[in-house]
Amino acid sequence: MVDALIFLVFAGCVAAILWILWWLASRVRRRGIGGEVMGPFDEIWHPAAHRFRSEIRVQDARVVPMPPQGGRRHDQGRDADE
Repeated sequence: MVDALIFLVFAGCVAAILWILWWLASRVRRRGIGGEVMGPFDEIWHPAAHRFRSEIRVQDARVVPMPPQGGRRHDQGRDADE
């Protein structure tokens, strides 16, 4: 009887951990913050994931915002001739 209770507690803990990871993964996908929160777990199953995440961060840093179409750029003053 005690062995069955220990097994059920252990199985319940494992199931709870897996459910929390599933819930966290679905929330991260919806919000787009997956690299920072799920990164360590991704590295467990996919060791090269760290390299891919760092490459994505580098590419995001390279993106230059486009000026608005038909308007002035924000870094130019109103009186550029003065």
